[in-house]
Amino acid sequence: MTGSPKLATEGLGKTFPGPDGSPESEVCALTGVDLVVGGGEFVSLVGPSGCGKSTLFNCVAGLARPSSGRILIDGREPERLLGLVGYMPQRDLLMPWRTVLDNCTLGLEMSGVRRREARARAREALPRFGLDGFEDRWPASLSGGMRQRAALLRTFLAGRDVMLLDEPFGALDALTRSGMQAWLLEVWESDRKTILFVTHDVEEAVLLSDRVYVMSGRPGRMDMCVEIDLPRPRALGTTTTPRFTELKARILAPLQTAALAQAGLPE
Repeated sequence: MTGSPKLATEGLGKTFPGPDGSPESEVCALTGVDLVVGGGEFVSLVGPSGCGKSTLFNCVAGLARPSSGRILIDGREPERLLGLVGYMPQRDLLMPWRTVLDNCTLGLEMSGVRRREARARAREALPRFGLDGFEDRWPASLSGGMRQRAALLRTFLAGRDVMLLDEPFGALDALTRSGMQAWLLEVWESDRKTILFVTHDVEEAVLLSDRVYVMSGRPGRMDMCVEIDLPRPRALGTTTTPRFTELKARILAPLQTAALAQAGLPE
């Protein structure tokens, strides 16, 4: 990373109270999490299920209060995080009673943009997001890939410099997922938003990212940070190169060890 971090966490921890309220029943989801994301970088998080990736996102988005540590935006600890970053959760959360166009304008309208102006901005962006001609469709009539495009457009239109994408392609079939990965790379290359991306797919993380953080099992912490030194722009054919294979194997090694430990099997 070059320059100052756009987003950083320092010693971030999150503990949830237990069912009986006693200290012994508390659940530690995150501990001592340090990460940095530079302006315009694409950084991914991978880790075993339940390691706290979504909890980390909720803290950065201002939806949950950390138990310890700091979250910095542009080198400063903001008084209020809610609304400072764009956040797309695992489910697209499109509102079934709003058309594609009106779903895409929701973030703008909530920020105080007049409906007419919000719709004009969304219409202008529809072709680049592969949604031209779908603006008057209802979410129920869309494929999974089209719904994700609409949800991503809504996130992009919100105008935040930092975007959190939590497994946006996890529910898609393999062919649709590959197409969406290639499309997202094109959009990111054009906009150069700062993206923190959660995925369970190591190949996806290597293909998309500048760096990949590998999280441990619960309580989640950063076990490894791998620089992805593959040239850009990238295409899906990148996944067959020897360097890609080497990077993928390096990231998979601690994940496989964690999976064996969770299953109680020897390494």
